[in-house]
Amino acid sequence: MWKKIVSTAVFGCCLSFAASSAAELPDVDLARAEEISAGRCSLCHGANGESASALYPRLAGQHHQYVARQLADFQSGRRKSDTMASMAAGLTPEEMLALGVFFERKPTKARVARDADLAAVGRFVFHRGNEESGVPACASCHGERGLGTDQLPRLAGQVPKYIESQLKSFGQRERTNDNAVMHSIASKLTEMEIKAVSLYASTLD
Repeated sequence: MWKKIVSTAVFGCCLSFAASSAAELPDVDLARAEEISAGRCSLCHGANGESASALYPRLAGQHHQYVARQLADFQSGRRKSDTMASMAAGLTPEEMLALGVFFERKPTKARVARDADLAAVGRFVFHRGNEESGVPACASCHGERGLGTDQLPRLAGQVPKYIESQLKSFGQRERTNDNAVMHSIASKLTEMEIKAVSLYASTLD
């Protein structure tokens, strides 16, 4: 029998993240952000933050603090990616924040699930977890609608293949930042659960 389980450590961590979410977007140089996006980001992530490929994440609607932090981690090498390291090279903290705000302001939309049965499995795991394997509900940290917080990524409407790739990276400890909590969760997910959760999250908005 399955039911939602959340460890005290994870749940407490997520509550503190949610409490720190910013209510308003900061005043930034959006013109500079648009210039940088056109020169560095749009080829892969699209002009409006819509992924140009199943390999790349949708940035539209993503939390600005999260985007800025990931860029800083790519720049410092804390998160490994040769491509993103070169894209983040030379960006100032102000420019990273501006890019985050630029993309968070972009409109989002839910995706249509091509496999309703698989999405239904994903819905169960997303909202209730898997008691048998010790997987907590994704919603306990990322929210019932997958909107995330300023510290946790928005999953709603994200490219399913990208979510899959990141869950696998967390599970195998190939993702070199944000790994502590996510490894303990992702490493317990089956291949089907990874695909199902990724598909379901993409249908949220």
